[in-house]
Amino acid sequence: MNKPDVDFNHAEIEAKWQKVWQDEGTYEPELSKSKNPYYNLMMFPYPSAEGLHVGNMYAFCGSDIYGRYKRMLGRDVFEPIGLDGFGIHSENYAMKINEHPVKVAERTQDNFYNQLKIIGNGFAWRQKLETYDPDYYKWTQWIFVQLFKAGLAYRKSAPVNWCPSCQTVLADEQVIKEQVSSINKQEEKFSCERCGTEVVKRDLTQWYFKITHYAQSLLDGLEKIDWSEKVKLAQLNWLGKSEGAKIMFPLDIEKDSSVVVFTTRADTLMGTSYLALAADHPLVITILNKAKGQLREDIQEFLDYSHKIFERGEPAGEKEGIYTGFNARHPINGDEIPIYIANYVLTGYGTGAVMGVPAHDERDFEFANKYQIRIKQVIIPDEHHDFSQSAYTGFGRLINSGAFDNLSSLEAKEKILAELVIKGLGSVDVNWHLRDWIISRQRYWGAPIPMIFCQRCAKEGMSWFTHKDADSAKNSKWDSAGWYPVEESNLPVVLPYIENFRPTGTGVSPLAQDANFVNVKCPACGAEAKRETDVSDTFLDSAWYFLRYPSLGTKKKAWDSSITAKWLPVDMYIGGAEHSVLHLLYSRFITKVFKDLKLINFDEPFVKFRAHGLLIKDGAKMSKSRGNVVNPDDYVAKFGADTLRAYLMFCGRYSEGGDFRDEGILGMQRFLKRVWKIVVESCKQSDQSSTAKKIEIDRNSSYMMHKTIKKVTVDIENLSYNTAIAAIMEWMNFLEASSKEKGVTITEIEVLLKLLAPFAPHMTED
Repeated sequence: MNKPDVDFNHAEIEAKWQKVWQDEGTYEPELSKSKNPYYNLMMFPYPSAEGLHVGNMYAFCGSDIYGRYKRMLGRDVFEPIGLDGFGIHSENYAMKINEHPVKVAERTQDNFYNQLKIIGNGFAWRQKLETYDPDYYKWTQWIFVQLFKAGLAYRKSAPVNWCPSCQTVLADEQVIKEQVSSINKQEEKFSCERCGTEVVKRDLTQWYFKITHYAQSLLDGLEKIDWSEKVKLAQLNWLGKSEGAKIMFPLDIEKDSSVVVFTTRADTLMGTSYLALAADHPLVITILNKAKGQLREDIQEFLDYSHKIFERGEPAGEKEGIYTGFNARHPINGDEIPIYIANYVLTGYGTGAVMGVPAHDERDFEFANKYQIRIKQVIIPDEHHDFSQSAYTGFGRLINSGAFDNLSSLEAKEKILAELVIKGLGSVDVNWHLRDWIISRQRYWGAPIPMIFCQRCAKEGMSWFTHKDADSAKNSKWDSAGWYPVEESNLPVVLPYIENFRPTGTGVSPLAQDANFVNVKCPACGAEAKRETDVSDTFLDSAWYFLRYPSLGTKKKAWDSSITAKWLPVDMYIGGAEHSVLHLLYSRFITKVFKDLKLINFDEPFVKFRAHGLLIKDGAKMSKSRGNVVNPDDYVAKFGADTLRAYLMFCGRYSEGGDFRDEGILGMQRFLKRVWKIVVESCKQSDQSSTAKKIEIDRNSSYMMHKTIKKVTVDIENLSYNTAIAAIMEWMNFLEASSKEKGVTITEIEVLLKLLAPFAPHMTED
């Protein structure tokens, strides 16, 4: 073969085409005029201070390849980019290097965008946004106001997750629970998803969003969205719908009083041998008031101990409790049931009281053994089980249950509940694992919560709700007296520049030190009032950004309704599965709220979602602590963006990730050089034979070409990029053999370049 006339100079080629795309607005669809819109979106990135690493590039390029494929099919693809720049991650880095977050954001923004430009993605650069831009967070604050007015934002004091390192409250979704083995037992450890520090519990007053109001809607919606199954399963489990029964145990303490428990296992009711209350259950106060002498002192001592453990955030560890000296009555047979206060019962789930069934619940079994409480077996398993060693938690047939003996667990559930209903001591009930979203953060770097508190109005029982007479927005969960949202015409509440931005660790935001920010007039009565000094959770910033992208030119509204109707919901969304119950759940919730408020006409944000895998190096996930982070800039400079893009997609199935190895990228570079060579030589051959007979494609060659077209098309649609590239490589081997025998047609060359174009856009364009 003759040597090509033109060498494969990746640096020159890539710089040339990136400039052409930028100057000509190649990837900037006319949003208002597009006839065949397709919204292709990669999950909102936050700008790491260290810049883009190759794992990020893996995610971005995989999304871009799908967008390029859809564009080649004739769709008007919109693929915007921006930065989720507010939040703890960026602020922690700023503290680490002793630089103000505002200055860090300015520097990292430019670096991040420059890195994104050199990888060759088809971003709509004119539609970029940053969450710390007041033009953006003005509308984040507007959203908070809309939820408040709809009765979906409220403030209350409650035990919350506190990260001692990040020095702020965490929502339940931002706490990682894991089982930790210790001597002879398993314990649960709760840590911050940001920094890994073990979280503690604190009693603080916070703002909440009523995401639980949408629990059933969030559950039902999983049936109609085309999402990765592992993400849907994660949300299903997090929502945690439990269909069971509320059962009333009459009390001896006071006439006509009872304690209510929630259970999903009514079939085990006849095995109840004690009741256990959480330390902050309302009945505990009554018990303490009625207890006498040493018993009262012992109960108080246990409560003090429990509260100290709770405040320090220490794990419950061994099951501990105290007998209260009072009893309840079994709702069916009337037997006395002793009442304990126990450290393993929490008010956050169910009713804060449990019926102890030691033979059929592991926690109850451990507690009963410690305090020598009767263990009564009421279910026979199909196979032998040693009840002296552990509880049997499965199903079977009932024994020791009076009239319910010999019934199956399912039959017994129905009949026991039916009898309880007749007696007025039970009802069908549904419980959820999902808890309301804590939105407050005691940090500096975030959107200020746009609320004002007036002490004078609070004393008079006045609030925004009473002034507006908003019956539909009455909130039974909290006393809203004194609280007013900032007038929409006064948004944004601009985040002031505070030199000492470090968190205080006291539960009060650094914004509280700025008197000019804090002190304002009451919007209702004009008296002296105070701003809320907490900022909102950064996940609120990212819960709606996809709505803002197409409407960035709109100044007077969060989004343009006509543009939104044309482009939303997002057609394809790609991102990390680690956000299954964070960003993805919050985005679904916010979208459903907007639909109910008649702000949009759809209730699911992303029609299709696919989770990408993780790239590893040296057998481990890339991280600074392991020293295995790969900077893509060096590889782009040495091998070219096309080579790196194609290699990353060849590492493994996109949904599973792969192992980054330097020797692998060398192989991909050789492959692209072979493509360059066969294209140049085939074109030269075509020119030389311009007066002679043209090369025509034969039947076998045509078959191989169309087989490859089909394979690559199907594989890209399924995000199986590695096998798509493998198919192109296989066809490339065939073409090289053909070129030696009879030459390669221009048709085959054109098809080869088109199939390769999503993976190596610069070279194929050239």
